[in-house]
Amino acid sequence: MQTVPVDQLPDYVGREVGVSDWFTVDQARIDAFAEATLDHQFIHVDPAAARMTPWGTTIAHGFLTLSLIPYLTSGSGILPEGTVMAVNYGTDKVRFLEPVKVGSDVRAQVVLVDVTAKGPDRILFKSKVTIEIKDKEKPALVAETLTLFVLDLKT
Repeated sequence: MQTVPVDQLPDYVGREVGVSDWFTVDQARIDAFAEATLDHQFIHVDPAAARMTPWGTTIAHGFLTLSLIPYLTSGSGILPEGTVMAVNYGTDKVRFLEPVKVGSDVRAQVVLVDVTAKGPDRILFKSKVTIEIKDKEKPALVAETLTLFVLDLKT
């Protein structure tokens, strides 16, 4: 993660600021998500029944893919200088464009859309996050995420 002086953050707006490593979505993760959310729809957890669907196998929950954004984006991108913590502030537009089949590799590509001061020690990033699926033209999802950075002004 690259640390950027606060006064230079506007220079990054409109630019790609990070691409994560590939991450494999396996059946164990899909099953755990089903348990956590109580969403046991067969297309996610029943490989035999899912073989009869257009995808021919189980697929990850869309919200599982969405929930991977914090993990996928945590190791790449930019961070305002003096950050002591970052919190999810919300998500604007979210579109699920392609199902993630079990065993697929996904990664996040991040473009910084906007930087807004929310007080002397808080900065809000709006980012366009695209979750790509390896060897697929269409991404799994595109979302506008909001991340609030809290700064230590004493540094």
